[in-house]
Amino acid sequence: MRRGPVRWIAIGLAALALAGAWWVFGNGSGTVRYVTEPVTRGDLTVIVTATGAIQPTEKVDVSSELSGIVRKVFVDYNSTVTAGQELAELDTDKLEATVDSSRARLAAAKAAVGLAQATVTEKQRVLERKRSLAGQQFASVEDLDLAQAEYDRAVASLDSARADVGVAQAELELAETDLQKACICSPIDGVVLTRDVDPGQTVASSLQAPVLFSIAEDLTQMELRVDVDEADVGQVTAGQTASFTVDAFSGRRFPASIRYIRYASETIQGVVTYKAVLDIDNSELLLRPGMTATAEITVNEIDDALLIPNAALRYAPVAEEEEDSGSFVDRLLPRPRFRSASKPEEEGRNRSVWVLQEGAPREVEIVTGASDGEFTEVTGGALEPGDPVIVDETAADR
Repeated sequence: MRRGPVRWIAIGLAALALAGAWWVFGNGSGTVRYVTEPVTRGDLTVIVTATGAIQPTEKVDVSSELSGIVRKVFVDYNSTVTAGQELAELDTDKLEATVDSSRARLAAAKAAVGLAQATVTEKQRVLERKRSLAGQQFASVEDLDLAQAEYDRAVASLDSARADVGVAQAELELAETDLQKACICSPIDGVVLTRDVDPGQTVASSLQAPVLFSIAEDLTQMELRVDVDEADVGQVTAGQTASFTVDAFSGRRFPASIRYIRYASETIQGVVTYKAVLDIDNSELLLRPGMTATAEITVNEIDDALLIPNAALRYAPVAEEEEDSGSFVDRLLPRPRFRSASKPEEEGRNRSVWVLQEGAPREVEIVTGASDGEFTEVTGGALEPGDPVIVDETAADR
C-alpha cells in the first residue's frame, strides 16, 4: 500500500501546528490600543422626546335638535364665524304654521278667561241677591244653595280657563323655540373645520343628533397632545419648555410649554403612556389641526457640569487570561473575549470608569448625575477635566 500522500499531509499539519505555537508563544500575546475621550466641563440639557398631534384648544360639534330639510347653508370649510352667526337654516314652513296655531289657541284661551270672568261676576250678583232675599224671608234655602253652587262652578270654570291660558302660552313658547332652533348658529367664535350638510339634505334628529359642523376656536392659539412614556413621566412637570417639529416644516422648530399632564394612563399595544398637553403659539397660522409632531421637552438644564461620554460608563477592560491556564488548543484557538453588558445611566448611582494612566487602565469610582443620552454628569469622584477616560479598545497592529 502506498503511504506517500498521507505522510505529506501529516508533515503539513505538523508544520501548521508549529507555526501556530510560534505565533502564540514566540510572538507574544500582543498589545491593546485604548480609545479615550477627555473629561470636559459644559452645559447639559436633558430632554424627553414624545410624539403626538396638534389640536385646537377648543372644538365644538354643532348639531340640530330638530328634524327637517336643510333650506340654506351659509358657511363652508375654513369660514371664520362669530358666536351666534347663522350657519344653516332648516325649512320653517311647518314650524311657522305651528307658531301661528299656538298663538290662535292662546288668544282663544284668553277669550275663554274673559267669558268665564263675566260668568263669575253674573253668578256673584245672583248669589248676593239670593242672600238678601233669604234674609227677608223672600227666598228659600234651596234657592240660596243653588245660587251658591252656580257661583262656585263659575269660579272653577274661570280657574280652568286661566290654566288653559298657561298651557297655550307654554305651547306657543315651545313652538317659537323650535322655530328659533331651525336657525343653526355657531356657539363660539372660530373657524369651520368640517361641514357635513348641504342644501336639500334631510336632517333626522334622534337620541344622538347628527354633527353638521365642527368649529375650532381661535387657531392662533393651539395645543399639542403628546404621549409621554411611563419611564419619563416622573421628569415632566407643568411649566417646562419644549420645542417640536412637524413634517410640513421639517427644517423649523416651534416653541411650546407644558400646560399639564393627565393622571389617567393610556395603554396602546402594552405600552403605558400619559398624555401631556402643551400650549403652542400659531400666530402665523402655519400649523393645522391633526398635524403629527415630535416634541423635545426640556426636563433639566445644568450649567458648567463635569461631563463624561456615556460610552465610558459602558466600557470594561477585557479579562486577561493567565498564561498557564487552558490547553494548547485553547491557546492556539482562543475563545472570543466578552465585555460586561451595558447598564443604563441612572442618576445618583455609584459607578466606575477606567482612566488611562501611564499606558494602563485604572478604575475610578464616581457618582453619576443627569444624562442626555450622550454625556453624563459626574457629581462625585476623583475625576478632573482633561482626564482620559477609556471608551473602547482595539487590538494593536503586530
